[in-house]
Amino acid sequence: MSISHAASGELIDVRPLGDGFHDKASATLVRAEHLEVFRMALPVGKVLQEHRASGTITIQCIEGAVELEAHGGRQRMYPGSMVYLTDAEPHAVTALENSSLLITVLLHRA
Repeated sequence: MSISHAASGELIDVRPLGDGFHDKASATLVRAEHLEVFRMALPVGKVLQEHRASGTITIQCIEGAVELEAHGGRQRMYPGSMVYLTDAEPHAVTALENSSLLITVLLHRA
C-alpha cells in the first residue's frame, strides 16, 4: 500500500496538534522529486542523536520547545522560530516539551 502525500495545490494542515498530540504520529506531508516536507512529533524527552540530512533543510517549531545542537552550539527553538541548516550539516534535537516540528528538505536526487 502506498502512502498518500499532498498533491500540488492541496491545502495541508500544519497547526499545532495540541490535545491530540499523543494521537498523531510523525508524517511526510509532501514528497516530490527534490522536496520533502514532514511533520515530526517529538514527545518530551525524545532525543534525535546527531545525524545529517540528505540535503539543505529548514526546521520550524510549530509547538512545544526543543533544543537544537548544530554548528558547535545549542539553541532553544519555540513556536514560530525556524532555522536553516546547510547540506548535510550535523545536528541533534532534544524535545524539552511535547513538540512538533515542520521540516523541509531540498533533496539531491538524480
